[in-house]
Amino acid sequence: MAEERITTVEGEAAPTTHTTTIIHDGERRGSSGAGILLAVVLLIAVVAGIYLFSQSTSSTTAKNNAIAGAASDVGSAAKKVGNAAEDAADKATN
Repeated sequence: MAEERITTVEGEAAPTTHTTTIIHDGERRGSSGAGILLAVVLLIAVVAGIYLFSQSTSSTTAKNNAIAGAASDVGSAAKKVGNAAEDAADKATN
């Protein structure tokens, strides 16, 4: 965007009016650091998101491992009950 500045000088010593027009087009005049601050905030948000996602994934894995362990224990207990029932049936028939 072009910026236009007009300066007019008038006075008793100078009976004519002099006008100067300065147009700045595409010229960068410095930065307030807002872009750098925004980049830092965005970087922190990305790192926090990755950390939270990894924590969620590890807790899901731990939960799944606990369920698998419990299912294995239930399977072992059922096998023992089946063997005991089989032994009791054998003793009852003999």
